[in-house]
Amino acid sequence: MGFAFFGSIVVVLTLFFRSNLGQQQEHPIPNTDEFFISKFFQQMGSNSSSFSQIYNLSAPVCSWQVVFCDSNHENVIGLIAPSLGLSGSIPDNTIGKLTKLQSLDISNNQIIDLPSDFWSLNSLKTLNLSNNRIFMSLPTNIGNFVSLEKLDLSFNRFFGSLPDSVSSLTSLQVFNLNQNRFDSSVPLGIIGCHLLTSVDFSLNRFNGVLPDGFGSFSKLKSLNLAGNELKGKGSDFLKLGSLTYLNISKNLFRGSVVEIFHELLEVVDLSSNHFEGHISQVNFSSQLLYLDLSENEISGGFFTSLSRTHNLKHLNLAKNRFLEQRLINISSLHSLEHLNLSNTNLIGRISDEISSLTHLKTLDLSSNHLTGEIPLLSLKTLQNLDLSFNNLVGEIPISLLKKLPWMERFNFSYNNLTLCDSEFTPETFKSAFIGSSYSCPIAANPNLLKRKAHSHRGLELAFAFVISIIFVLIVLLCYVFGCRKKTQLWAVKQDSYKEEQVISGPFSFQTDSTTWVADVKVATLVPVVIFEKPLLNFTFSDLLSATSNFDRGTFLAEGRFGPVYRGFFPGGIHVAVKVLVHGSTMTDQEAARELEHLGRIKHPNLVPLTGYCLAGEQRIAIYDYMENENLHSLLHDLPLGVQTTEDWSSDTWEVNGSNNNGIQNVGSEGLLTTWRFRHKVALGTARALAFLHHGCSPPIIHRDVKASSVYLDYNLEPRLSDFGLSKIFGNDLEDEIARGSQGYIPPEFLNQDGSSSSCVITPKSDVFGFGVILLELITGKKPVEDEYPDDNFSKDANLVSWVRGLVRKNCGSQIIDPKIRGTGAEGQMVEALKVGYLCTADLPAKRPSMQQVVGLLKDLEQL
Repeated sequence: MGFAFFGSIVVVLTLFFRSNLGQQQEHPIPNTDEFFISKFFQQMGSNSSSFSQIYNLSAPVCSWQVVFCDSNHENVIGLIAPSLGLSGSIPDNTIGKLTKLQSLDISNNQIIDLPSDFWSLNSLKTLNLSNNRIFMSLPTNIGNFVSLEKLDLSFNRFFGSLPDSVSSLTSLQVFNLNQNRFDSSVPLGIIGCHLLTSVDFSLNRFNGVLPDGFGSFSKLKSLNLAGNELKGKGSDFLKLGSLTYLNISKNLFRGSVVEIFHELLEVVDLSSNHFEGHISQVNFSSQLLYLDLSENEISGGFFTSLSRTHNLKHLNLAKNRFLEQRLINISSLHSLEHLNLSNTNLIGRISDEISSLTHLKTLDLSSNHLTGEIPLLSLKTLQNLDLSFNNLVGEIPISLLKKLPWMERFNFSYNNLTLCDSEFTPETFKSAFIGSSYSCPIAANPNLLKRKAHSHRGLELAFAFVISIIFVLIVLLCYVFGCRKKTQLWAVKQDSYKEEQVISGPFSFQTDSTTWVADVKVATLVPVVIFEKPLLNFTFSDLLSATSNFDRGTFLAEGRFGPVYRGFFPGGIHVAVKVLVHGSTMTDQEAARELEHLGRIKHPNLVPLTGYCLAGEQRIAIYDYMENENLHSLLHDLPLGVQTTEDWSSDTWEVNGSNNNGIQNVGSEGLLTTWRFRHKVALGTARALAFLHHGCSPPIIHRDVKASSVYLDYNLEPRLSDFGLSKIFGNDLEDEIARGSQGYIPPEFLNQDGSSSSCVITPKSDVFGFGVILLELITGKKPVEDEYPDDNFSKDANLVSWVRGLVRKNCGSQIIDPKIRGTGAEGQMVEALKVGYLCTADLPAKRPSMQQVVGLLKDLEQL
């Protein structure tokens, strides 16, 4: 009896504790997978709203949506937890103890470091750490992942060398290191990963030559090495017989372009390298969809060799060394959607066969020698048209003129064309028809265009709605019938083995001086326009990824108009992103039109505007990234050890065959150690301003010329940035001056007490700013807040007053920067000081024009 009673008590207590255990899962038994998972989430962001929506502390871990367990519900074999707001360093004794883990996806979080026991997960088959903030070098024990099949470390901050121990990853098929900071050569050990099907090492700093045997990947289908410093030849890729996607743009590859192509290739981007050879000898695949050979040294004629590419959709051959040839035999390329043949030495008339390209969205034939009249074009799909800088004559076809207001961008400038159409505003006429004549007897009435546009607004909205519905249906049908992969390949949005997620806003970002907001509801619905590659269809979501969500790690500077970030778009597009946060008086349509106009302004000494994005009220300007420093940093922020104590006269700048006017790059510490190079910077900057003032219609006044606006590109050419942005804001003059740069503000804008005064901005305002830059180049002094020693004169608070006083006393040789003094060019430097003296005259009328300044600086070379 007593024993039975005791047994009943045991049963009751057992049931009680089991029930209680089920309600206390927040305290699981230590050293179990359940314990390690719970600890991981509790320490990495279990209080976030997105996290609380997908799991309940009181429920078993294996029931959570992000956790996958084996059939016994004992071991965790999968953790799929992207975009949950997890942040910080992953602690030891958490996921690193999940010995049976096969799949791990913690992408799109804010993770910064990995624990030491992480590398013991030797059961992993899939690892996705992309889009985090992991800042570390890869340890050699990454080789422990012997079962790994897919590895994605993209969009992080991994740096240093890729360890040779990757040779142990013999099961690896997908290897993605896109947009990190690896700066070594590609290790020989990668040859051991013989099962690779997809490799993306783009947008890093990999250098040197590819290892021997790199062409032995018999299963490799996709290879992206864009945006590195890799060297090699086309023959390095010849044996990759399974390859369908190849992007090696923006590297240092040389050799013959003929050696690369074989039958399977569908997407090829070799742009911005040093490939040469006759394109007529290339055997292009009939399966080719995308071809970009722009900015190389390729020669020969190209139309005959492309006759087999009936499926080609994107063709860019711009800026090569082709023979003179006529625009013929183009009808066979009937699938083309994007055609860029600018700067390809085309002559003769534009063939009527071009009207057979019924799918064409972008046509760029600019900067050639085309003659005759503009033929009929297929206008149903055309959205981008550039025929500028040719010798075209006659009237622009009426059908084309009627299409233009509905197009995204167009340019007919610098031809001998005539037009008669009242629907274009004077601003459009001046920006897109420069050099054309207006043949109507009555001037255009800009109000007519506004009335017509207003009357069709309802039709526009209805049309846009119908197109949107059709587009959604097409996408769904493509997905159902399995064409999704093909579409992604054509759009050059490669792989990743994860589904695109909806990213909702609005978005808020902080810098040291401001907080700015992009009032965007769905990031994937806000387009980013990239002028040279309009078919890549980037969105604000891509811009977020390109800048790591505008992270401080990509922050470059706080510019006059707002913060500037560094970014990497897919396809090897390296950019600087300027967020224009200080407000604009323009509508979205007006701002887009002005940014499109600025994007068409090209000069070797201007930083080109690559694209833009209108994110709510924010206007975001996207520029080519300048690899070297700005002039202010190089002049005034050099290491203390190279300031004035070394013997600079022994420095040599060797003449070579490079593209930098005989000046060899010796590193940022040595860039400005000779007058020869400083003179080159001054002359290039002057040419940029002369082009803006005298080569643009209407003239562009920069309004903020200063040393920090002058950058050095990859070839050490000076490039002026930020031109034309002031117009977008439309601020009044006092606000312009209040945000002007101290030391560069012309005296006509300042009262005697230093406050701003009322005055008209003219090109002579820019001339003053350039004069200050020239004085900086010669003296090495800052415009303000520097030491201006001289016993004969009172110490003024700025560079201009100090230099002008000494030049008037013929004492200019005393203030030459010690770094360049004694190099044998003192006569040129003293004369250059006089040019700076003229540019900084108190009265604008006494300052020379920038055209005159260019002439004066060029004359110095004869002294």
